[in-house]
Formats: sequence, structure tokens, C-alpha cells
Amino acid sequence: MSRPALQAVDDARPSAFHSYIAPETRLREFTARGVILGTILGIIFGASSLYLVLKVGLTVSASIPVAVISITLFRLASKLGVKDATILENNIVQTAGSAGESIAFGIGVTMPAIMILGFDLEIARVMLVSVLGGLLGILMMIPLRRALIVAQHGVLKYPEGTACAEVLKAGASEESKAAASEPAKAEARRAAAAGLREGTSARTIFTGFGIGLAYKTAMAALKLWKDTPEKIFGAPYRAGSISAEISPELLGVGYIIGPRIASVMCAGGVLAYLLLIPLIKFFGESIPGVLPPGTIPIRDMGPSQIRGAYVLYIGAGAVTAGGIVSLARSLPTIWHGLKEGLRDVGAGRREAVADPHRTEHDLSMKVVLIGSLVLLAAIVAAPQLHMNALGALLIILFGFLFVTVSSRLTGEIGSSSNPISGMTVATLLLTCLIFLAIGWTGRLYYVTALSVGAIVCIAASNGGTTSQDLKTGFLVGSTPRLQQISILIGALASALMLGPILLKLNDAATVYVPIVQVAPGGLAAPAGSFIGAERLAGPQGEADKNSYAVWQKSDDAGGPAGKYLVEASTGKAVYLVDPGINGAYKTRPDGTTVTKFDAPKATLMSYIIKGILDRQLPWGLVLFGVMIAVVLEMSGIPSLAFAVGVYLPLSSSSPIFVGGLVRWLVDRRRRKELMHADLREEEIAAEGDRSAGVLMASGYIAGGAIAGIVIAFMAGVLGGLDKRLTDWSAQNNPFFQGPTSDFLALLPFAVITGLLYLVGREFLFAGGRRKTA
Repeated sequence: MSRPALQAVDDARPSAFHSYIAPETRLREFTARGVILGTILGIIFGASSLYLVLKVGLTVSASIPVAVISITLFRLASKLGVKDATILENNIVQTAGSAGESIAFGIGVTMPAIMILGFDLEIARVMLVSVLGGLLGILMMIPLRRALIVAQHGVLKYPEGTACAEVLKAGASEESKAAASEPAKAEARRAAAAGLREGTSARTIFTGFGIGLAYKTAMAALKLWKDTPEKIFGAPYRAGSISAEISPELLGVGYIIGPRIASVMCAGGVLAYLLLIPLIKFFGESIPGVLPPGTIPIRDMGPSQIRGAYVLYIGAGAVTAGGIVSLARSLPTIWHGLKEGLRDVGAGRREAVADPHRTEHDLSMKVVLIGSLVLLAAIVAAPQLHMNALGALLIILFGFLFVTVSSRLTGEIGSSSNPISGMTVATLLLTCLIFLAIGWTGRLYYVTALSVGAIVCIAASNGGTTSQDLKTGFLVGSTPRLQQISILIGALASALMLGPILLKLNDAATVYVPIVQVAPGGLAAPAGSFIGAERLAGPQGEADKNSYAVWQKSDDAGGPAGKYLVEASTGKAVYLVDPGINGAYKTRPDGTTVTKFDAPKATLMSYIIKGILDRQLPWGLVLFGVMIAVVLEMSGIPSLAFAVGVYLPLSSSSPIFVGGLVRWLVDRRRRKELMHADLREEEIAAEGDRSAGVLMASGYIAGGAIAGIVIAFMAGVLGGLDKRLTDWSAQNNPFFQGPTSDFLALLPFAVITGLLYLVGREFLFAGGRRKTA
């Protein structure tokens, strides 16, 4: 899209958009200290996020927590004589630091499936997938910036990106405030004239941050109340259930994205939990045996088991269809963005230098195209990925598809609710279907299919994160090119570190099971099947220092499939290596217990690959999901947001719905207050987008996210304390466990919900009511 076209978009708004720092203003931005701090924070947040995704399959956005930490550290350093960071420098820190979390999610939901499929978790493979996927996602997002961030400003909300911008503005240094654009200064003067004291915005955000941090810590770390109240219905509505993960960050996301998307998302969860699951239970409990793809009779299943066995496939089909529809709708906008980007190839640096507006400078398309080609060559050449030309082509096609969908969906519903795992499922479904059609069904193609899915997953995850960061930069007035360089650096550093961390987490909980426990009659490896040598690691390595040959058993004949350590001279198996991720044995031979990582999303990926390439995928369930998306589109309802609700647990979408409901109540009252003012509909909506409620919600997101990541990290260090707190609360705390715990746990959530409403109405933390003239 050309500059006149972009200007036309601006002119169509009630007033032209003005960033916090004007495009013509030069302010300290890309500095060594900022990039280094962001990279370090990205690795730390990536490690804790990897732990979290291996435990429960979820992560939280790291951008806002990194921004808050950056502001705080530089502010403290300024008291010691160090120059305080500018708002643009803090934005570079959060941009570089955000990549770790998104790469960690992609690694955690895909790479452990390698072990479930019967292969070893090699460090080279994990690092290659991380680096290639992370960098490819960023490069694919760069040409879309003008289309999604600039042209769609006011349409795509980018809730975490908008919240992060508000955090950065609230914590802006005096130097940044002095350099702010005239519209930003005028807004500050209008706020003061309306009775808002200077610093009210900062106080609102950091009050929300403190509340979110304290609430999440009390709930998740100290176990003061149940984190997910649930009600499972009995006859005649068996297996119907409602639940809510009553966290401040999800409440804040719902408030920022608004009632429309929040309601559609929750409606998808209602369909899954109050219709599909009870319906499956109703018809299935009379079936005496097992109904595939389930592994136990439906009559013995609870709601979560029915969801895992059947409804997840329906949700994956719906997400796939909704994603394709979303891409089709985005094609005109994407085409304009690509045309504008491709002009850089011909104009080169001359146009960038001649353009006085630094806020329009992206990395050139030469860098994007050459970088993508180099990554593509590396994908084909790397022997660890078992990749061929067709696999590389699928990565390019599905990568661009889902980077686009992820970037747009992040703008609609936020990073926290972006169904990256659903996009990965869709990629694996389509990839394996193509492999099946051309006869590629051997075990070797399991790795190829998973490599395609893993790279696309990480690319889509990092593409969504990049778009969120660029939205923050757009709002505060950063230089896109410098942001893109910083996130490339952050992504590369995190990708190189997270692979070894994944292996360490796996090794820490690995159990070497004596062969007598798994195959009392003994096992012998076939001649010529050894693939290397290995010693026992961890505590068991102190008792047995011998070196053994490695045998990767691929079938269940005589004993479970998996990795075995065998005597090289006789071929007799000595140990089954039960991995820390998705392992089954939780006790070592000496009686000590270990905490395993369940990696639920990785299990799903392995089932899909085996299901299709072994011709066992429940296609009927997938097609049911596709038809749900078709019906919604025919009814004029956005299918992708609804499909996300079908795929995600209702516990995730219900607090988002509550946040959207609070926003509806606040905006409804605001409309009545502004009905006599001479304001257009867009101006009224803009009033809501910059209200105190949005600031408070931003604080909720930041506080809850930081607490969640710290708690996840500390759980690996203080696992014993966590268990003691859980046991104590289960015995003594009626808010945590007991007949009324589900109801009592809602009371603290009601308090922070009520506070959000009062702040949104500007009864609290506003310093006075907003005047409307």
C-alpha cells in the first residue's frame, strides 16, 4: 500500500493517528544495553514458559512483563547515576525479550512428540527447528506490517500490544515526556484540565499490575483459593460442565478485546462443553465397548476425557477451516502490503534514506527474500530434519498461511488466546494427508512431518509475537526496522538456549528402568541395530558408571517401544530409558520420586501423525468441525474466533467473556454520558479505548503474567514447597477444596472484576470524572 493510500486510511478516521513520539523526532532507541537486557530477559522468560508449556500446554505473553521489568531496572539504575532509558529504548528491550516465550511454546508443543514417535530427542534437531522457525516467522511478518498494523489501525486491536504501549507511556522517562509529540502533550493537558492529576495513568496501570501480581501469587503460589472453579452436571445432563480459570490476565484480555469477540469465543466453548460433550456422553454411554479414537468406553469418561478424545479433533477442523477463511479475507490487504514491500527491492536503501519518516522504515525486501532463501536452503540441507524439497515447499506455503493468520488473529483476540497449537494441528493434518496421498507412510516420514509442523508452529507463534511488538512500536513511535533487528537477535539467542534447556528438563526427570520391570523374560536387540553409546545420567549414573549401546525399539513386541540401553557384547537390554517428558515411570529403583512433564499438546501432535500415516485419523470428527465453521460463515458470524472457543477449554474463554461483559457495561454507560456531545461513533469508541479501564486491564495482564511466569519457574526449584502448600490447603482451606470451594473461589475474582468496573467508570484511580463538552 502506497503512502497516499495509507494517508487515505488515516484521513478516513475521525482524526489522523499520532504516535507518542513523532516520526520526525530522533530519540535514543537501538542501544547495546537495551538489546542485551532484552535478550537476557527473553531467555529467562523463554525457559519459564517452556517449563509451563511442558506442564500444562499453555504460556502467557512476555511482552508486557519484560516492558515493566525494563522500566523498573532502568529507573532504579538512574538513581545510581546511569542515564534512564527512553520509551523507545524500553520498547527495544521488550521487543527483543518477547521472542523467547513464543519460541518456547512452539518447541514445547511439538518437539517432545519426537520421543512419543519412537525417536531420540537430539539437541541438533531441537536447535535447528527453533532457529529456523523463529527467524522465518519474523521475516514472513515483515512484509505484512503496513497491511495489518498501519492500514488496520483501529480495526485490529492487538490487545497485549496496545496494553504494552500504555505501560511504556505510563513509565516514560522525563526525557521521553519532553520529546513527546504535540498531540500526546495535548492529551496530557486535556487530562489535567479534566481533573486527572499528573501520573494518574501510571498509577492506574501499576495499581492494576500490583493487584494482578498479588492476586495471581495468592491463588497460584500460595493456594489460597481454587484457580479453576468447575461445575459438572449430573443426570439428565450428564457430562455437561462449566468452568473458569479465574486469572487477572484473562479478565484483562477480555476487557481490552471487547464484548463482541469475547462473546463469540465463549460461545464456541459453550457449544463444546454444553452441547457436544453432553451429546457424545448421551449417545455413547450405551455403547458397551471403546469408540475410536477414544481408548476407554465413553460411559467411563468425564468431560475432559471426552474433549481430549473427540472434541479436540472437531475444534481442530473448525480452526483449520476458519483459518483458511480468514486468510482469504485478508488477501487483498496482504497483497497491498506485499506490493509496498516489493517496491523496496527496486528502490533499495535510497528510498529509505530519502523518506524522512523513520516510522515507515522496515528491513528491506532484499533482506527478507535473501534471508528466507537461506533458511529454506538450511531446512533442506540439514540431515537432522529428514527434509526434502516437498517438505520445504510445505513449510513455505503453510508458514506464510499461518504467520498471516496468527498475526491477524493476534490483533483480534490477543496473543494469550491465539490458537497456535490449532494451526499446528492443521499443518500436520494437511502435511500428513499429502504424504499419505503420495505413499510416504514409513517411520522416517514421521520426523519429516513433525519437522514441517514444528517449524511452522514456531514461525506462526513468533509471527504473532512480532506483530504485537510492531503494534506497540507503531503506537509509541518506534522505528520498525530497529524493532525487527532486535527481535531477530532475541529470537536467535533464545532459540540457541532453549534447546539445551529442553534436554536438561527431560534429563532431570528421566528414569532408567531395569529391564526386569518392563520385560521379565528379557529383551535382546537385533544385530546391527545399535545407534551409539551412552552412560546413565543423573543420580542413577552415580550407581552405574558403565557405558551401554543404544537401541531404539520401534514396536511393542516383547516389551514397550522406546529407547533401551543394552550390553554391546551380548545385545541384551539392561534399561528402558523412560524420558522425563511424557514418561510413565515416576519412581527410580532407589524409591525416590520424580515429577514428569505431561506435554499434552505434544501428545496430540504425535497422535495426529500416527493417526494419518497409519490411516487411523477420525476424519468424521475433523469434518464436523469444518462444517461448524461453514455454518457460522453462512450466518455472518466470524468463524475463526468461534472455532478458537471450540478448541480451547471453556475455562479459558469464560473469564475473557467476563472481561468483555464488564467492558460492555462500562461502554454502555459511557455512551449515555456522551450522547449529548457532538461525537461520531468512532470517537466514542476511541474514548473507550484510552479509558482508565483499559489501563487497569493492562496492569492486570502485566501483573498476572509476571506472577504466572515466576511461579512456573520457581515450581521447578521449590516443587516440595508447592506440594506442601497444596496438601495443607486441601486439608484446611475451604476456598481451595471442599463442597463450597468452587463458589468461594469466585469471591476474590468478583472483587477484582468489580474493581475493574469501578475504574472503567472512573470512580477509582481517575482523580476526577472525565468532562465532556
